[in-house]
Amino acid sequence: MNISNTRGTTDALTAFEMKFWGPQIDPRLAQYLTNFLFGSGQQKTATVDFNRFAELYVYNVRGTVDERMMVTYNCLGMDYNEEVELPYQLLKEYCESIASTYIKMVKSSSSKRVRVWMEKGFRASASHVQALGEAVTATIGDLESPQHHCTAAQLSKWLQSNILLKQLAELVYVNLYGINKRGGDESPTPMPPAAPSLLPIPDGLDAMPDYPAFIDLSHIVWINSHLPQKYQRKWRFLFSSHIHGESFSTMAGRIIEQGPSVLIIEDSSGHIFGGFAACAWTFGPNFTGTDESFLFTAAPKMRVYPATNYNDHYQYINHHTKTLPNGLLMGGQFHFGGIWVNADPFGEGSSAESCSTFRGYRRLSKEPTFHIRSLEVWGVGDKPLTEKEQALLSERSARWSEYEFVQLIAKPELSQGFEERDVSVLDTNPEAKAILDMAGRTRHSEGIREPPPL
Repeated sequence: MNISNTRGTTDALTAFEMKFWGPQIDPRLAQYLTNFLFGSGQQKTATVDFNRFAELYVYNVRGTVDERMMVTYNCLGMDYNEEVELPYQLLKEYCESIASTYIKMVKSSSSKRVRVWMEKGFRASASHVQALGEAVTATIGDLESPQHHCTAAQLSKWLQSNILLKQLAELVYVNLYGINKRGGDESPTPMPPAAPSLLPIPDGLDAMPDYPAFIDLSHIVWINSHLPQKYQRKWRFLFSSHIHGESFSTMAGRIIEQGPSVLIIEDSSGHIFGGFAACAWTFGPNFTGTDESFLFTAAPKMRVYPATNYNDHYQYINHHTKTLPNGLLMGGQFHFGGIWVNADPFGEGSSAESCSTFRGYRRLSKEPTFHIRSLEVWGVGDKPLTEKEQALLSERSARWSEYEFVQLIAKPELSQGFEERDVSVLDTNPEAKAILDMAGRTRHSEGIREPPPL
């Protein structure tokens, strides 16, 4: 479709949707976009103005809060009016349709990181995708109180604070409009060059042909989106109770001094939960960690419990001691932890009814004490440098940045030259330039250069 045209017919747009949007868009989102483009009810038109078509992209990707509010109201078949409240159920279905479309795009992507996750058994079930959409919506108010309607003021505050929703919408619309495609590329790619990926690179799974995955792509997106951004790019596989055995000593040996990590547990009732440890695990009598730590649930509901700063009981691990508890703890007190994993016998744990370390906390497991069905630990971000690597880094810091040196260690072939092509996101996308021009927006991405290829 030629974006330089000023108007298009319903048939032309429908043909465009069928060719480019049909396979990868949730049917509910298709209806919501139709409401925005053509109107609804008595105001429905037979044609769509191409300025309107451009606005759908620009408002979702680069719009102000008021513009995003207008899109939300119009997509749900309503005129934007501060006096009009949105039904919570309708808003939840809207968020579910965005989450579902994003996951569809991920599954059909040719991205190497996606293929690795899926080939190792990480799926995207409809129930978990729905739970992701529900979790995004639940942040609009009290997490556990039934919401019937959402006021314009609540919606505005929610759109400003909900980073995950904005990222999902940006990625969806960048793909629907083909903004991140190069000439001749017809494959959907869910990660635009200038936006952070919601799905991390999996590191360490290649040697395992049959990985016993118990979490879902939706779970990974949910957990990863709440990590500090510097850790979102890569997950490093450290331990699995199915692969390495049900041994606390083995687990501890594989996670000690491995940098920040994510602990994920499935209990015998099917509840999935865990925590982000912001510091490396180290044996000792004291609590460690920082207020970047959080606990979470992934099933049956997705929720995150951030630090309260009431105390600093973020993480503790000990073994073979006579005077202190032997096991792993996240939050709370000894014997009353948010997560407690017993060292001996390994496989038993508990989750307290209350935990002052984390805000809004609710018991994570189905029962106060639980049996571990599955447990795995992932290091997040790059692996910490060894003392030898740190010394070499210090020696050469005058010539290289730390990022370049870390990449050199991981990929020695990069030593042949660090320079990458200086290409703007818009340099290879005249369609994107046209859309922004029609909407009267500055091309800020003219100055955004593509990062090194993944």
